[in-house]
Amino acid sequence: MKDSLLIQGGRIIDPAQGIDKKASLLVTEGKIAWLGDNTPPQTDYAVLNAEGLIVCPGFIDLHCHLRQPGFEDKETIATGTMAAARGGFTTVCCMANTNPPLDNESAINYVRAVAAREGAVRVWPIGCVTRGRNGKELVDMNELEMAGAIAFSDDGDAVASADIMRQALQYSKDFNRPIIDHCEDKSVSEGGQVNEGIVSLELGLRGIPPAAEELIVKRDLDLAGETGGHVHIAHVSTEGSVDLIREAKEKGIPVTAEVTPHHLTLTEDAVLGFKTSAKVNPPLRTKRDTQALLRGLNDGVIDIVATDHAPHTEADKNLDFTQAAFGISGLETALGSLAGLIFESDLSLNTLIAALTVGPARTLGYEKLGTLETGAPADITIFDLHREWVVDPARFASKGKNTPLAGSTLKGKVMATLFQGRPVYMDESMKIETREQHG
Repeated sequence: MKDSLLIQGGRIIDPAQGIDKKASLLVTEGKIAWLGDNTPPQTDYAVLNAEGLIVCPGFIDLHCHLRQPGFEDKETIATGTMAAARGGFTTVCCMANTNPPLDNESAINYVRAVAAREGAVRVWPIGCVTRGRNGKELVDMNELEMAGAIAFSDDGDAVASADIMRQALQYSKDFNRPIIDHCEDKSVSEGGQVNEGIVSLELGLRGIPPAAEELIVKRDLDLAGETGGHVHIAHVSTEGSVDLIREAKEKGIPVTAEVTPHHLTLTEDAVLGFKTSAKVNPPLRTKRDTQALLRGLNDGVIDIVATDHAPHTEADKNLDFTQAAFGISGLETALGSLAGLIFESDLSLNTLIAALTVGPARTLGYEKLGTLETGAPADITIFDLHREWVVDPARFASKGKNTPLAGSTLKGKVMATLFQGRPVYMDESMKIETREQHG
């Protein structure tokens, strides 16, 4: 049959279906056609050998910055989606803090058109909550949702007005779309550069205390409880936030939450020596916070791992620490940094894959993504959990080379990424063998 590929002999993990076994997977015309450990139901297909590798649904990044329109010197949809493919991501949700921001139908249509023309993987735009991200007037949510916005966020800033946030949560219920919440009280964090604590004192930098995040987390969980609107807490970074989200879930409040690879794996010590590559917002916190985040991921308080991929130019980062931009380029190092947790902590491989696949799919209400169920789009990530590699930003597909992991050896590497059945990234060691008959 035309356009058929058998991914043979890998360990297939699909948390959405509770599958974890050695088997083969047949892809036909861009969809999952068959999964099993015996003979495929057809004889005409190409073969990709996945012996010794993990085969799972394509990763979904609920939170990344593709920068286009307006900041194409930092990233474009073309370069960002190629970076995503190299990182095993087949769907990326791009934030609205572009120039102009994604606060109207034309802006959403522009992103979708460029993505359809130039994107290596699926791109879903996130619309603003307020016009111009100025926090003063709600966007026309109906217009943006009809145009294709899959969520709403003023990421980069919290919605300062509790009343406007309350209205946003009320309206979002009509579309069953989450409000993605950047939780930062600027009256507390203003001028802050790093986590408030020992490192900020040592470096003589103004700190950002946990309260800057937790005040807004608490406010917006209360508003979600009142309105019934779905709030999604972005880039959770503190133990206190995890506790607040846990309590809200126990009360039945409609909340989901995400954690980034860097907040799970790095601490405030990464900025010692004034290393701007580790300057990020919210800031890297303490070991106690990373341990709380890991517990939250393990016990389901945190639903998703999202990269918050924030590419910048060298000029953005090669400045005095107080002037340098916040952000880490994270799509291409996500799996490698996260896989270390499998070896060094009690995080299970299945929990991690769920947080990268079915977790974000369900948060967004797309049950046919994040799974290898028959008939689903053939979005597939194949990786070697034990393959070691050295992070070389010069080889990134992303324009953003800003990573604190430069020169680090990571364990866990994406070997191939298929989007709708088509290979969009393959490690040089991977080859597709074309055969006409198998039997």
